[in-house]
Amino acid sequence: MLGISDYPAFVLAILVFLAIPGPGNLALLVSTAKGGLRGGLASTLGIMAGDQILIWLAVMGVATLLLAWPSVFVGVQWMGALYLAVLGWKMIRSPQGATPVLDIPAGQYFRQSCLITLVNPKAIVFYMAFFPLFIDVHQPPGIGTFALMAFTVAVLTLGYGVLLSLLAHRLSSRLRAHPWASRALNTTAGALLIGFGCKLALTK
Repeated sequence: MLGISDYPAFVLAILVFLAIPGPGNLALLVSTAKGGLRGGLASTLGIMAGDQILIWLAVMGVATLLLAWPSVFVGVQWMGALYLAVLGWKMIRSPQGATPVLDIPAGQYFRQSCLITLVNPKAIVFYMAFFPLFIDVHQPPGIGTFALMAFTVAVLTLGYGVLLSLLAHRLSSRLRAHPWASRALNTTAGALLIGFGCKLALTK
């Protein structure tokens, strides 16, 4: 199929990766909890935009350049780790009733989720290593092959994001009735973001 050797397996692999807990999923959940379905959709679109940028950077060979210049790669990695850690700390420290870190307007949810997706330079390397696994060796890949892969990732991310937003919205409506639960959500989400930042900084 347009140079893809096993399209169903490719779709299944993307779905598995989407379900793996990470800062992107966390950003989507928190955005929905704070901004409702509007916030969740904006966050989903931000994740999609970040993914598309990383995918096409990988296709262009930016991953190779990053690996050829380890100091640049490490610098970008540490900047991303610091960003996640600072965002997590702000969430933990935000007083009850204060304007949340991930707050309306929807454009802010979009930018926040897009940045969270982009701060991990290893994602570029991942896409560069992942896509060739599904390239048909008997049919040299063209721009159409990578466009179909990128489009598939976008569609699956949109569907997954909408579904997760709907589930999170139902849960958040119950949490709003209990202020302590909202505070616990902020603290837990902040701690997880700091943890993701530490993992990003320490992973070689």
